[in-house]
Amino acid sequence: MNAVITAGGRVDGEFARTIGVSVKALAPFVHSTFLEIAIRAAREAGADRIAVVGGDEVARAAGPDVRVIREAPSGAENLRLALGAWDHRAPLLYMTSDMPFVTGDAVKTFIAAAPADALALPLTEWPDFSRRFPAAPPFGITLAGEKVVNGGAFLIPPGAAPSIERFATQFFDARKSPLRMAALTGIPLLLQFLLRRLSVARLEEHAQRLLHVPAKAVRQAPPELAYDVDLLEEYRYAVAHA
Repeated sequence: MNAVITAGGRVDGEFARTIGVSVKALAPFVHSTFLEIAIRAAREAGADRIAVVGGDEVARAAGPDVRVIREAPSGAENLRLALGAWDHRAPLLYMTSDMPFVTGDAVKTFIAAAPADALALPLTEWPDFSRRFPAAPPFGITLAGEKVVNGGAFLIPPGAAPSIERFATQFFDARKSPLRMAALTGIPLLLQFLLRRLSVARLEEHAQRLLHVPAKAVRQAPPELAYDVDLLEEYRYAVAHA
């Protein structure tokens, strides 16, 4: 198994002043950084080769055994670079670099439950997440009456990355436009979501049709995969509960 970690996200203002850097992946956390935590988790989970997509600061922090892929100006291009980090003959573990609580054991648990031939995404049940992170900032999404929290990792089966890349980059570019999102996902699916009738199973079916790759949500995934940091309040909570 190969791994790739995206680490190009920037923060500014009070967030940057609080963590002392503008690159979120280099945020300090329990005598380490988010990036170091992600690299260690991937390695402990069994990744033979690890690549990181980032800039000069990330390159200096990544370590000698990690391949650094220089980031591009656009997020969609960085996503493409990440998916093409390694040849497609081995499974690819794709991780974000903003999961402060991620561990090798958590990633192993997810991988062990993932089908070998499917694009897999971890889903944590809300009761499990709220027990692990009580009174955390808002997380999660409600699908067909049940609340779940998606994780910041994907397991991509051998040969599937090119198919996923074409749609994933379009999805990234459209993520802030409801009309463009609707064009990609389809109006019926969007309406089901807005009416809270969209189920996990329906999403799996739709993803498989779009990507031409089996797609599977791995349920009861470890909560440590589901807590990510996008906002300063989420960082402060993580520090307080480390």
